[in-house]
Amino acid sequence: MKLSVIIPAFNEEKLIAGCVCSVLAAFQANAAADWSGEVIVTDNNSTDRTAELARGAGASVVFEPVNQISRARNAGARVAGGDWFLFIDADSWLHPATLAELLRTVRRNRVAGGGCLIGLDDVPPFLGNLLILWDLLSRTMCWAAGSFVFCRADAFRDIGGFSTELYAAEEIRFSQDLRRWANDNGLKVIILSRHRHISSGRKLRIYNRREWLRHSVRSLAFTRSTIRDRAKLGIFYDGRR
Repeated sequence: MKLSVIIPAFNEEKLIAGCVCSVLAAFQANAAADWSGEVIVTDNNSTDRTAELARGAGASVVFEPVNQISRARNAGARVAGGDWFLFIDADSWLHPATLAELLRTVRRNRVAGGGCLIGLDDVPPFLGNLLILWDLLSRTMCWAAGSFVFCRADAFRDIGGFSTELYAAEEIRFSQDLRRWANDNGLKVIILSRHRHISSGRKLRIYNRREWLRHSVRSLAFTRSTIRDRAKLGIFYDGRR
């Protein structure tokens, strides 16, 4: 078995090396004869040293010129050689225990893929309830958070990857497609829960309350049009780091 860890990255020179190194350390901690791993970083048209630092940390790098997270993930998957894909964000860190749980799960050969409960490295107390709500939705609906999505490579190809119609919420669409594929093939989609996958809470610090309020109101009032328009999703695409 081979696991391809795919990391989309846009202007992530501050964090990409740490992310790649966390993956390689998790590989080493879980070394066994029955599996191997590779790390692929998709440079999503960065204007900084993201690609250079990713290579220096030990990842293979592929370039995607269109700044869209779905395209970045799909570009990494096209060159991946694994039987399984794991997509994580560049501002997250793969813990050895999380990888161990993932490997135990896929070795049972009963799942098509899924996600993992998510934690943030620094989150204001008032947002704790939102994380609890997301945990409930994630487990109930089998929705994977974008910072940790795993699946069989054949499932990914049959589904057609992440939707390039969407600039946000693409992981939810993918989770829904994966669940249908799993049902058709007598498999399950699961959310790993023993060890949270930790991502950065930096966006909560970088963007002020007014910016978040504007984004939230627009997303709730005009969800369909917002998630299809990169210009309305500056919090995800303006490159502020």
